[in-house]
Amino acid sequence: MTGGEVDPELLELAEMMPKRSFSGATLEEDRAMMRAMWAKYQRPTGDGISREERQVPGRDGDPEVPVILYRPEKPVPGAGAILHIHGGGFIGGAAANTEGWNRVEAAALGCTVMSVEYRLAPETPHPGPVEDCYAALKWLHGAAGELGFDATRIAVEGVSAGGALAAALALLARDRGEIPIAFVSLVYPMLDDRSANATPDPVTGHIGWTYESNGFGWKSLLGQDACGPDVSPYASAARATDLTGLPPTFIGVGALDMLVFENIDYARRLIAAGVPTQLMVYPRAFHGFDIGTARIGEDFKRDRLESLRRAIA
Repeated sequence: MTGGEVDPELLELAEMMPKRSFSGATLEEDRAMMRAMWAKYQRPTGDGISREERQVPGRDGDPEVPVILYRPEKPVPGAGAILHIHGGGFIGGAAANTEGWNRVEAAALGCTVMSVEYRLAPETPHPGPVEDCYAALKWLHGAAGELGFDATRIAVEGVSAGGALAAALALLARDRGEIPIAFVSLVYPMLDDRSANATPDPVTGHIGWTYESNGFGWKSLLGQDACGPDVSPYASAARATDLTGLPPTFIGVGALDMLVFENIDYARRLIAAGVPTQLMVYPRAFHGFDIGTARIGEDFKRDRLESLRRAIA
């Protein structure tokens, strides 16, 4: 195994990670592989949580957006809600893949969690996916009375490519000025499309998410515009020149993840812009390290949940 030294408790998970990079030639196989991976490592489900599938209106004539609602039987009084945006490199994944994750959050925090089924690239390039997420956010905010949560305490949480969409959504919501976001939780997020052309690092990006897969994901979302001069910050948040006024943000990433450097740089820029920011870098951990039961993954889950608890529960 090449790259930096891996936490011994993560070695078994590392062996289970995909051995090939994603590509257009193997797209459907890659999507099936992601589904199988999530199914194998699905977290235990939270007790006392209801599940409901709905369709919410798309934005400006776009198709309806499927969502899954997870609600505790005994919500914490005054708690907010979480909009969860799944990962999958823009080209795969599904809202149901993180059912265990969402149930655990709803149970642990006593709040509503809504997972959004945004359209995937390359079939739906930018801005389709982020507009689906915005439509879901707008509906969730408007449904606060029906669902019984505090509309001023909505957190947006995104994983990997979902983290890219969550960071972009925070910028979009700030600039449109329609819906307040109280907190942003970014789990090893893809933040900078320019990493699609990055020279591979000898230490990072060898397990879980490779430089080649990263490039394919960004180019699927952006097409020929990827890495060009005119990429929108609503696709690639690192392209934003102004980060002021964004919600408090949590970023968690492994030190062996190829995304670690862009995550650190984005956190630095948030801090410089006056945004309350928590950056957690986990040693000897790769992309997706938290889907197993290693202690360092459990540490990450605890840190992430506590940051959300302080913000919305």
